[in-house]
Amino acid sequence: MCASKVRSILDEPALAPATRVRRPLRGPRLLLYLGAAVVLLFVVVTLLAPLLAPYDPTKATARDRLLPPGRGHLLGSDQLRRDVLSRVIYGGRIPLLVAVTSCAMSLAAGTILGWTAGFAGGRLDRVLSLFMDAIYSFPALILAVAIVAMLGPGLLNMIAAISFVYIPTYYRVARGQALVIREQEFVEAARAAGSSTTRLLIRHIAPNTLSAVMTVPSFNIADAILTEAALSFLGLGLPPPTPDWGFDIQNGQRFLQSGFWWLITFPGLVIVVVSLAFGMMGEGLNDLLNPRRRRLAA
Repeated sequence: MCASKVRSILDEPALAPATRVRRPLRGPRLLLYLGAAVVLLFVVVTLLAPLLAPYDPTKATARDRLLPPGRGHLLGSDQLRRDVLSRVIYGGRIPLLVAVTSCAMSLAAGTILGWTAGFAGGRLDRVLSLFMDAIYSFPALILAVAIVAMLGPGLLNMIAAISFVYIPTYYRVARGQALVIREQEFVEAARAAGSSTTRLLIRHIAPNTLSAVMTVPSFNIADAILTEAALSFLGLGLPPPTPDWGFDIQNGQRFLQSGFWWLITFPGLVIVVVSLAFGMMGEGLNDLLNPRRRRLAA
């Protein structure tokens, strides 16, 4: 009996390499690589828009209005004789700026509040959690529309509204991780050694929760792009003739029944592809950084 147990223990290292199959990581890595490739292409095209766009997106460059896709204008022209391809290329600048900036602001605010509430506990935790739950109870798009409608259309107001809406997402993740980490023995030892609350947060809570928090921004950016497009579609974005995907869809829907499908098809397709790419990248990061997934793959 004892010999069989020893043999089973000795056999475990030999079986370990066979169990370390990389198949569970192929899916997440594939999602991550595909999403990152599309996102990188989107960022490069957006930054190099003046070099890649064939025409000025705000000026009439086509001979006729509402030209179908073809030579000279690969994606056609709109009702003001502007090139649709140029507007699609330039139209990614506003969504990218709004999404990244609002994501950075909500990440910073939500994570710091989540760390503080989760580590401190008590009344502060209850008050902040109730406030975040109240924000989270509203649909993100409706709350963002309400905030921008009160503040007025504009770039800064869109960034402020979207960042405020997504603070509870980071707060919940950071707070949940802080509640777990603060009960660990190394935190108790550091507290017994006389470490201050600030030092505990910086040295122990923050580093051990960043892996979980950093899986959220990719999903958040995808949602922020969709929210920005919705705000622009409702007329709460930048004023014309600034190229913006949401505004171009709103502007082209009037001509859809007349057969001018390209006015909304290409901006809408780009929104779907870019949002899906950020979502795929977030899904891949979530699976690769998930401790349970790492233990199953080890």
